[in-house]
Amino acid sequence: MYLILLGAPGAGKGTVAKMLLKQHPAAHISTGDILRGNVAAGTELGLQAKKFMDEGGLVPDSLILDMMKGRLAETDAQQGFILDGFPRTIPQAEGLGKILVELGITLTGVVSIDVPEQVILDRILSRRTCSNPKCQAIYNVKFMPPKVEGVCDKCGGKLIVRDDETEEVVRHRLKVYEDNTAPLIEYYEAKGQLHRFPGESSDAIVDGVNEMLKK
Repeated sequence: MYLILLGAPGAGKGTVAKMLLKQHPAAHISTGDILRGNVAAGTELGLQAKKFMDEGGLVPDSLILDMMKGRLAETDAQQGFILDGFPRTIPQAEGLGKILVELGITLTGVVSIDVPEQVILDRILSRRTCSNPKCQAIYNVKFMPPKVEGVCDKCGGKLIVRDDETEEVVRHRLKVYEDNTAPLIEYYEAKGQLHRFPGESSDAIVDGVNEMLKK
């Protein structure tokens, strides 16, 4: 199983990935994890990326693709992977395609999770995260509220709204997605690799992906 998950912030990509990983041997790979891993390990690529990050700039595609190539060559990714949040642009998708050819990997499919913007806003703006750095449990005041308002069930920590989950920030993230990442839907559709699923039910998406894998 070699999958790419596409979807706006809050579409449920992480949830779907976790559910699929319980059923299939694969590596869950995100750009953020790769960047943090290389920076923490002090690799040559990580040091180059850190320079851009410290200056508040974007890490160039060439660096990200080099990190991704290294990650996809690792043993766990060779038996399968789920790419979550990568690629984000057409140039990244083109670079990824070349990497997969070099590694002899055939993409199983690209799963696009379609969720209306208002639903995403409701999901994210209703989220609360435990402020305890050792816990960081996530709740939703509408769909999965804590037993006591504002208090984490697990550790008793204070529940907060993360800085990147305010309405202004979320709307900006959705605009960035629409401008930069949404064109990937047409890109992979033209290649015959796209599979679209409504995002209301993670269970239904997982069932749909499993049916796709049987073909």
